[in-house]
Amino acid sequence: MPWKFASLGTLFAVTLLAGCSSTMSESTTDPVTTTDTGHSRCEAKAAEFAIGKAASPALLEQARTRAGAQNARFLSPNDMVTLEYRSDRLNLNTDASQVVIRVNCG
Repeated sequence: MPWKFASLGTLFAVTLLAGCSSTMSESTTDPVTTTDTGHSRCEAKAAEFAIGKAASPALLEQARTRAGAQNARFLSPNDMVTLEYRSDRLNLNTDASQVVIRVNCG
């Protein structure tokens, strides 16, 4: 009788652990640098071309792509922002007339 319980317990444990496992799939290498969290890393220097240009959705997307960022946003002088730092986010800071004055990641 104890062998039955031991066998059932072992079978249950193996089944439970098998549900937690994952299979490795082949992934292609990404030309954008990724951090250990899986997010791509932003390179603000690549987006400095946007300084002095008027804010537009097309400019935001072009800057995001060149910087290798996952996300991008415009920040106006009176916008509220959180203090979290995200290495995969590009910030385009604008003045009151919506012209980009600063580019940074975070």
